[in-house]
Amino acid sequence: MNYDPIFDKWHEECGVFGVFDRTVDVARYVYWGLFALQHRGQESAGIAITDGNEVALKKGMGLLTEAIKELPTLKSHMGTGHVRYSTTGSNNPRNIQPLVIHYQGGQIAVAHNGNLTNALGIRRQLEADGSIFQTTMDSEVIVNLIARSKADTQEERIADAARQIEGAFSLVITTNDSLVGVRDPQGFRPLCLGKTEHGYVLSSESCAFDAIKAEFIRDIDPGEMVIIDDRGVRSTIYAEPQKIDKKLCVFEYIYFARSDSKIDGQSVYETRLNMGRELYNETKYDADIVMSIPDSGTTVALGYARASGIPFAEGLIKNRYSGRTFIKPNQEERELAVRMKLNAMPEVVGGKRIVLIDDSIVRGTTSGLIVKMLKETGAKEIYMCVSSPAIEYSCHYGIDTSVRKELIAATHTIEEIRDYIKADKLHYLSKEGLCRAVSGVPEADLCFACFNGDYRVDVPTEQEEGVKYVLE
Repeated sequence: MNYDPIFDKWHEECGVFGVFDRTVDVARYVYWGLFALQHRGQESAGIAITDGNEVALKKGMGLLTEAIKELPTLKSHMGTGHVRYSTTGSNNPRNIQPLVIHYQGGQIAVAHNGNLTNALGIRRQLEADGSIFQTTMDSEVIVNLIARSKADTQEERIADAARQIEGAFSLVITTNDSLVGVRDPQGFRPLCLGKTEHGYVLSSESCAFDAIKAEFIRDIDPGEMVIIDDRGVRSTIYAEPQKIDKKLCVFEYIYFARSDSKIDGQSVYETRLNMGRELYNETKYDADIVMSIPDSGTTVALGYARASGIPFAEGLIKNRYSGRTFIKPNQEERELAVRMKLNAMPEVVGGKRIVLIDDSIVRGTTSGLIVKMLKETGAKEIYMCVSSPAIEYSCHYGIDTSVRKELIAATHTIEEIRDYIKADKLHYLSKEGLCRAVSGVPEADLCFACFNGDYRVDVPTEQEEGVKYVLE
């Protein structure tokens, strides 16, 4: 599961990026774009560039700077890149994207952000028909479907494959002569289109366009495929009309996306400021300072402070050089790891009643440690505010979370959670407040499955019923 056991967070999942431009160093542009998307995946990275005949591929484990120490040197005009946390598929070097294949229809490089809910069934059928798989990723199902398609062109083969898969997918693909972007019929995962001076780019988030001085054009619509080549940009709705049902992942606004991005027309920064205002309107806490668990709650904390008039303060300092943590620590190791990554400032928190902002509580393994740290440093009272509703259900649309019984809100009341983390007060943002915060997107166009269990696309297995378990 793509889960941070130290900070008790779901990982941002994956980021994809693509460039079509005959006037720039494509490999360098893809690298810069991926650097801006590093927050979406820190487990591995890869870049594939092509001149339409040959493909040059560089990939590796770790952060982008660790994974790709030398850029591919092929003179090219197209490229695609990927940063990854594993969803389906282990954190194994063979699972690093983009996936590059050569088949009778030509050559393609595929970068996939998302999680296919029907991948296992398709894979079993393909294996029964003689297909060979070299990775454990659901993304390899996509390239097999493309290769086996009977359609006439590569673009039609891609559309044919996209109609057979279900779940969350934003794809950036290079073919022999085009850069292709595909978004699933629900639009679970983001994908947008930008323009360079002489070409075009595709990205998971608009913040990556700024890194290469590209102009944001628009978001790719759910069920849409765009084809970029020397003739410009062409668009087609590949999905069957009855299957298009916009359900944008609301967690992109809560946590996953970078604050300087716009997702489907909605500013992430403004959304998080709004969340802070809504949290204040719902709580009206009387406190001395407002602070966040950095960095994800910072913008929300600023919104709360502005709405309440309570001063914003930095009471927790984050060590930005402590590295990534993939171990599954016990409680003692987790406490040491949290203290290595966060340090409380007694001159800020001492004697204070604190409104403490965080974006989510998944298992509840870390919030109590932070509350304990603050109180040991002299904090008088802690009023925990969470800028999302309680997470009660697993996600199968690109986050690939754990079984439901491991989600603390699925098995415990808010008062039980408050008592467990030893906060003086605990408040989750209501769904209504969240919808008001995401003001530019209609409620009907958002996915709340991790909060209410409303799965609009069939999930691969029945959800486990929540059962009581012993809190550490």
